Amino acid sequence: MSADELARETRRLVDRVSTWTPPRWAASGASGSGSRADRFHALVQTLADQAADAEGQPRRVVPRLSPDTALPDQLRVIVADLIAAERDEEALAAAARRVRRAL
Repeated sequence: MSADELARETRRLVDRVSTWTPPRWAASGASGSGSRADRFHALVQTLADQAADAEGQPRRVVPRLSPDTALPDQLRVIVADLIAAERDEEALAAAARRVRRAL
């Protein structure tokens, strides 16, 4: 069920940010540490690292695509990889919590 929770939280977040304009992505996040795009990319990288670990593969840097409006698509792809690779329900639940707390 944690895979379903992760998928649901990802859809919710993508729906929330998919219409953001470049200035909105560039704005500071609520915590003031970097832009919203920086924080979102950090989330994508964290989930990509988790997927690589679950697959037994080396971690790789997720490229920062331009424009920032590509970030929701990156998140969808990485989450799909994570759901396919991760068998630990608690790890999937932790990923869902990260997505829920994003931005």
